[in-house]
Amino acid sequence: MKKHPNQLFSTFILVLFLLAACSPSSKTASSALPRSIPEAEGVSSEGILDFLDAAAKSNNELHSFIFIRHGKVIAEGWWKPYQNNLKHTLYSTSKSFTSTAIGFAVSEQLLTVNDQVISFFPDDLPDSISSNLANLKIKHLLSMSAGQDPEPTFNTVRSDSNWVKSFLATPIVHEPGTVFLYNSLASYMLSAIVQKVSGQTVKDYLTPRLFEPLAIEGYDWEIDPQGINTGGWGLRLKTEDMAKFGQLLLQKGKWNEQQIIPAAWVDEATTAKIDQNPNATPEERVNNSWLQGYGYQFWRCQHNAFRADGAYGQYIIVMPDQDAVVAIQAETADMQDEINLVWDYLLPAIKEGQLPIDTESNKRLKKQLAELALPIAAKQLNSQLVDQLNTNTFKLASNQMKWKSISFQFNGEQCALTFATSQTEYPISFNTGKWAFGETSMLGPNLLLGALDHHKGLLPEKIAASFSCIDENTIEFVLRYIETPHTEKIRCTLHENELDVQVEFSQAPGSIAPFKGIKQ
Repeated sequence: MKKHPNQLFSTFILVLFLLAACSPSSKTASSALPRSIPEAEGVSSEGILDFLDAAAKSNNELHSFIFIRHGKVIAEGWWKPYQNNLKHTLYSTSKSFTSTAIGFAVSEQLLTVNDQVISFFPDDLPDSISSNLANLKIKHLLSMSAGQDPEPTFNTVRSDSNWVKSFLATPIVHEPGTVFLYNSLASYMLSAIVQKVSGQTVKDYLTPRLFEPLAIEGYDWEIDPQGINTGGWGLRLKTEDMAKFGQLLLQKGKWNEQQIIPAAWVDEATTAKIDQNPNATPEERVNNSWLQGYGYQFWRCQHNAFRADGAYGQYIIVMPDQDAVVAIQAETADMQDEINLVWDYLLPAIKEGQLPIDTESNKRLKKQLAELALPIAAKQLNSQLVDQLNTNTFKLASNQMKWKSISFQFNGEQCALTFATSQTEYPISFNTGKWAFGETSMLGPNLLLGALDHHKGLLPEKIAASFSCIDENTIEFVLRYIETPHTEKIRCTLHENELDVQVEFSQAPGSIAPFKGIKQ
């Protein structure tokens, strides 16, 4: 039925209004992805609302997400205290960027995927070179089929200063290319190879080739003791940077009408090269996102999608059949449950063609996206407990945090905690009932916290901190490292002159044994 001119005009104004509302004023047209509204790109706003509601009821802690359809951002949100201008640790999502660096090196004829790994490191070889090591090629590193078992990442990065030499000395028990075993140090080796052939770190090598064309700024990448980017982890990007990379891949490497990455490499890297478990049954495969095949540092997904994938729920999900991209930053202990939110709610929301504009749902979606926030304890001060702790220092028993003492200084609704180690002190301010934003050089939780030198040049960490008196004897401090997935909860219980301290790390990192403090 033909619309009346007044209806058409009203629809036009509504679209303009919503587009303006969706566009962050801090971003320039040249650096930001274009914005639209869901229905204009054939996506149901109700479906996105269902996704947000399901995420809130799940055990997954989302920090941000961006949903792209037809090259336009149709929904985006950050759960306070996380913000759109902050980077976020990507963990193994970094691997897909390292793979892209290899793709550039292949296109520039600096190497081929069939090159022997040992050919790049003549000074780091073991005394005896096995046939499996001799036959190890770049493509085996890319496809997680290096043949080592167990893989050497955690032992190596915490004990050796030469990670290349340690990797090459690790026995290869399976013929390369035959058995899948996730191996982050194999990804690191790709970074080391790029640095060998280009004379630049992967970060610097990618800067003019990938990051600058996509207007990605402010990124950083952890390093090893030799100054090589870690490759398999350690890259930090903003959510929109992740989304841009996903959109670039969806467009077969083309950006602003320029071919940034060869299309042939995008196809090669994102198609399956190896089966994670050839013995898996069809029933096991159908609902398991880790049994869909593995490419060159990319995972295949259900629904003919593929993804970059990082610990605790860092996702770049590319859906070619739907012309869509979803980028998520999170902390979760159940990554399958997190990605199921995409399959169960966002995927069904995608339709063919444009949908009628749903004014009411659009308003609710805009409001809900603007109000996203993680829970924070209510403002709660116990004056008697505050008086007993105020200006006091407690000497701490031996503990995994390596804290020697903790000091309290209250000022109204703010508490300054000072954590002292044998080398230095870390003062941190906490607010009650709201976040106190700041920075600290104290290292927070990290999957590879013991890796030698990996934080060099990256500190200080941005933080959001709050506290609440939860009973007459106990005060709890929440410390979010807001450029990582992780959070610490520090619970202090006072018993006259003794302080019981319990530190808990949110989600998968776990917690440490309680320890005591004595008032000095």
